[in-house]
Amino acid sequence: MIYKVGLCQFNPSLLNKAENIKKMRELVDGLDADLIVFPELATSGYVFSCKEEILQVADDFQTSDTTAMFTELSSKNNTAYVIGFTEISEGKLYNSSMLINPDGTKHLYRKIHLFNEEKLWFEPGNLGFVVAKSKYDVLVGQMICFDWIFPESARTLMLKGAQIIAHPANLVLPWCQQAMLTRSLENRVFSVTCNRIGTEINKDKEFYFTGMSQVVTPQAELLFRLSEDEVSTKIVEIEIDKANEKNVTQYNHVIHDRRVEYYI
Repeated sequence: MIYKVGLCQFNPSLLNKAENIKKMRELVDGLDADLIVFPELATSGYVFSCKEEILQVADDFQTSDTTAMFTELSSKNNTAYVIGFTEISEGKLYNSSMLINPDGTKHLYRKIHLFNEEKLWFEPGNLGFVVAKSKYDVLVGQMICFDWIFPESARTLMLKGAQIIAHPANLVLPWCQQAMLTRSLENRVFSVTCNRIGTEINKDKEFYFTGMSQVVTPQAELLFRLSEDEVSTKIVEIEIDKANEKNVTQYNHVIHDRRVEYYI
């Protein structure tokens, strides 16, 4: 089955949720796609200086205007979206992503491996790695940014059945884009890494984000990679059934050949 996947690389405005959501809608509204992935913390920006700032832009997953807008947009465009956002739940803050489907179903993931100063602001994710049915029952797994450096993240999503790994990111280190070729190859899944762009400054803190958002096949083929600084929504057709082919050779299978008794 041909499946149209894409991503929306842009430069979120720090602490300006209304502007970010408006920009996200403008960048994808009316496009013909089955799944589009946005960056990590796309609605809020990233370089925080205190929790009080984050509380200004945090969303309740169940009741927020962000969830409502993307639910309406998903139905209108018949497209599923994965959106990175700042979540508040029972007074706690999480670095989260949501999968919103055209049929109105929605699925939440909370980042498990927090990076750098994220540990000052957010609680570690407590929902496990989430794989859920999306449009046409394609199985989409979610992980966020620094989860990539732990091979167990993508492996767990694959073992739970993921055919596509949706990977919102705010990458500042130079290694992830290449590493995700290996994550796709070793798990025989598609990966959609959507990074943000730009330099963000808040008081004495400054981060440069590396862009280069990409889609990778289960054979580690790079279908496309954007530049470091372009604002772009790009969609590509994939053969989703290739994610069900787990043989490396006639005699080797990435699941059946695992020897877990020797893994620590």
